[in-house]
Amino acid sequence: MERELSFSMSSVAGSIAKFASLALPFLFFLLFSSLIPSAEAYDALDPNGNITIKWDVMQWTPDGYVAVVTMFNYQQYRHIQAPGWTLGWTWQKKEVIWSMVGAQTTDQGDCSRFKGGNLPHCCRKDPIIVDLLPGTPYNQQIANCCKGGVINSWVQDPANAASSFQVSVGSSGTTNKTVRVPKNFTLKAPGPGYTCGIGKIVKPTKFVTQDGRRTTQALMTWNVTCTYSQFLAQKTPTCCVSLSSFYNDTIVNCPTCTCGCQNNATQPGSCVDPDSPYLASAVNAVDKNSYTPLVQCTSHMCPIRVHWHVKLNYKDYWRVKIAITNFNYRMNYTQWNLVIQHPNFDNITTIFSYNYKSLTPYGGINDTAMLWGVKFYNDFLMQAGPYGNVQSELLFRKDPTTFTFHQGWAFPRRIYFNGDNCVMPSPDSYPWLPNTATQLKSTLLISLFAALTWLLINA
Repeated sequence: MERELSFSMSSVAGSIAKFASLALPFLFFLLFSSLIPSAEAYDALDPNGNITIKWDVMQWTPDGYVAVVTMFNYQQYRHIQAPGWTLGWTWQKKEVIWSMVGAQTTDQGDCSRFKGGNLPHCCRKDPIIVDLLPGTPYNQQIANCCKGGVINSWVQDPANAASSFQVSVGSSGTTNKTVRVPKNFTLKAPGPGYTCGIGKIVKPTKFVTQDGRRTTQALMTWNVTCTYSQFLAQKTPTCCVSLSSFYNDTIVNCPTCTCGCQNNATQPGSCVDPDSPYLASAVNAVDKNSYTPLVQCTSHMCPIRVHWHVKLNYKDYWRVKIAITNFNYRMNYTQWNLVIQHPNFDNITTIFSYNYKSLTPYGGINDTAMLWGVKFYNDFLMQAGPYGNVQSELLFRKDPTTFTFHQGWAFPRRIYFNGDNCVMPSPDSYPWLPNTATQLKSTLLISLFAALTWLLINA
């Protein structure tokens, strides 16, 4: 019996040692992978969001084809703002662009191999495409073009969530078997952040006429999918969150150096003092058209701050005030939006001056809301200064089974501004409820003082 027990124990020990030898490398991998910043383009609140670039070959030409290229923004809340998108790729053969409608290349390149006066629009191996500006003559436009490269988000403005142009390609082949899909697609919007996959040939797109009685289809179609990573877009955050409440005098500011620790002492010109007499000259400097943020000097150095204030407490409801402040002197944020995660959004009652849509990234759990400005009222967030803020209030109904002011429950779990995750304060710094024992002692002292005063008056 003892021999059998010792044998079984030795077998268990051997199994454990074998498991440990297999599991330890995996555990070390998990540990180190969590320490390395990830460039993976995955957003937990918009897991299926992407920009899809679709090429539809509409007709063959003597030396190539004419295609309509459309960028669809399938991201729920991340849009492409001014100065707009820049699209690039690399040809696989000796293709040239003869002409374009609705867009243009930034550089014609070397077209010396072509004789005569009819030169291609672009001869570069790696053309760079930009959208045309609003006001372009109608004979140079197609549908969904000429917006200055601005593409709105899918939820906020689905009618303007696409951008198109037409391109006539030569020296490319004239059949489905001889045409080669371009490679190395790049999308800037307007800076880095998007990573594009390879072009994949798919079923030709079908088009239905306006009367719905006839269907046509493209001769050939391929798709390219581009996904966004905030880590690739910028090395420092772009926004932060501050907190306050009616039940505590503490205002929890954004963490110090949230968006970088540069200042005028270590890096001259990195921020601007709002009281400086040279403010106008700094804002209107030579690089005024640069979209690198020129921020107001603050402890956090962020272009955008979102403030969440727990304002009032009623019997059956509670009220929150949200204020967005722009500290960037170089940017007017048009079509801005917020995405906020809070467990009480399933009991939202009234939003006073923002648009609202519920997002449910986790199935039926309604704890994520998208907010954006009302058109012609507060959808335009001005640059830093007295008018550089927008605000609204939210009214929530209390659910007795979940509602509490304890342990920071009334504050949001996560906030995005224009699709970028904002830095939250440390949870241990949140405004806390006053101690109930202190409240009781204060109440007793006040009552005792009132009684003594009454006795002295009536003595």
